[in-house]
Amino acid sequence: MKLYMVIFLGALLLSACKKEETFDATGTFEAQSTIVAAEATGNIEQFNIEEGDVLSAGQQMGYIDSTQILLRKKQLIAQTGATLSQQPDISLQIAVLNEELRHTKQERDRVTRLVKSDAATGKQLDDANAAVALVERKITAQRSTLSTTTTSIQKSTNPVAVQIAAINDQLSKCRIINPINGTVLTKYALAHEFAATGQPLYKIANLDFLDLHAYITGDQLHNIRLGEQVQVLVDNSGGGYKTYGGKIIWISDEAEFTPKSIQTQQERANQVYEIKIHVKNDGYLKIGEYAAVRFNSADGSKGNHSQHTITPGNDTAGTE
Repeated sequence: MKLYMVIFLGALLLSACKKEETFDATGTFEAQSTIVAAEATGNIEQFNIEEGDVLSAGQQMGYIDSTQILLRKKQLIAQTGATLSQQPDISLQIAVLNEELRHTKQERDRVTRLVKSDAATGKQLDDANAAVALVERKITAQRSTLSTTTTSIQKSTNPVAVQIAAINDQLSKCRIINPINGTVLTKYALAHEFAATGQPLYKIANLDFLDLHAYITGDQLHNIRLGEQVQVLVDNSGGGYKTYGGKIIWISDEAEFTPKSIQTQQERANQVYEIKIHVKNDGYLKIGEYAAVRFNSADGSKGNHSQHTITPGNDTAGTE
């Protein structure tokens, strides 16, 4: 009986020692989330998304009604076609002058032969050469005029082309495109509801990494640095802790009063500094979940844990 009593008391002592762990800070996990908003105004015709869905960047999740925008685009395209139809047919109009040039050149060649046989005078040959030159100048002038007219008509459609480009941009914004890889946290809208530009549709976050928002005292501030590796302790189902590696990615430069959910009333009277610790998520870490932190000292040993304690399963930390 004495032996059993000693074993029983020893087990109780070990159990009590396991329940109380020292730590340097405590906080809750948060994710860097993105709120996806509507970029167009209209009825949501399709919205294939549910909370908890894992999405890829660039994936189309639905679209907003774009009927009126599309009709406006068709109107502008028709307007552009009507304007461009007024362009002159340069080759057709020049063909008449080219035919006239061919006849004048034939007449000049005939007069040239007659002059060689003394059947025509030099003046007749000069007149024939002048006729050819005149038609060539007409062709050059006509080509220039028609080219100017064509360019002017084409330029007149530039403002319409800009409007079409703007409408294409509006049409693209009617498509609901997921911007990042992540998990849908909250859904704010439903299919067939009316959406306005800027209205939130859903919130998404990449849960591969979570940020632990923890708090330290001013005395601890000089013992940590950005990029420092720390230990993050999370309650497990066995009444102990699961340990994760983390890295300090942000340290606040302004003191604040400790949030009520993190420290006891006595410690809330002291000002503390917020830090963020980047932690790789193995799928078990949850947003809003509490965790404790252990820092490493400069020589690689554990930091000073004499100020705080944490008990597995208890979200509220206390002081020794």
